[in-house]
Amino acid sequence: MKAGYFTMPLHPPGSNVTETLESDLNQLVVLDELGFSEAYIGEHFTFEWENIPAPDLIIAQALGMTQQIKLGTGVNCMPNHNPMMLAHRVAQLDHMAKGRFIWGVGSSSTRGDYEMFGFDPNSDDRRAYTGETLKAILDVWKNPEPGLYESKHWQFRIPEPEDDIGLRLHLKPYTKPHPPIALGGGSPYSGTLVIAGQNGWIPISLNLVHNRVIRTHWEAVEQGASKSGETPDRNEWRIAREVYVAETTEEAR
Repeated sequence: MKAGYFTMPLHPPGSNVTETLESDLNQLVVLDELGFSEAYIGEHFTFEWENIPAPDLIIAQALGMTQQIKLGTGVNCMPNHNPMMLAHRVAQLDHMAKGRFIWGVGSSSTRGDYEMFGFDPNSDDRRAYTGETLKAILDVWKNPEPGLYESKHWQFRIPEPEDDIGLRLHLKPYTKPHPPIALGGGSPYSGTLVIAGQNGWIPISLNLVHNRVIRTHWEAVEQGASKSGETPDRNEWRIAREVYVAETTEEAR
């Protein structure tokens, strides 16, 4: 079993943001020194407790402060992002990481984030949007043909190349065909984890989920895998749990 780390993070409202960002970075350095295999950093915009809106910036700085640990977004909440912007930011970060980046994606966020980006918190529309956005990004990385791309939620145009001046959509990830993709799930028989199983991506059971729900998550992964002929590997399953560390077992309990 390998040890990993997930931070939302958690800092009391009113904390000094400069200090908490420095503390979060220092935690990643310690984890790297302890031999943790990977760490995921959350993304939130309107929740004071979880005050990192740009996990890719934390990862970019942490790459230069660490040696071996893999770093991932945990997760990029897809309803928060323009797919073309995210495709380029992720591809660039993957080049900077040279194999130490995991792209965690998902559809869930806070009620405030949904409202800020124009989504109904009570609607399942964000899940459809997440699928559309992820497909658009993967399509652009694979074959960025010039022309108009349209879906229910997005419309964007890839320009015709002008090779004489070096103008074309050119940036693709360092890792081929793309960095490892991890999908986070929290609901019973998570539809997101069905997608993970169907595509051979990394499934993550989120930390705020009851043990009874986690038992359904592997069934969801297997259900997805059966649709595409994938063979799911339990060693790829990430399960986030909250662990209280103290000097003694009695104190921790």
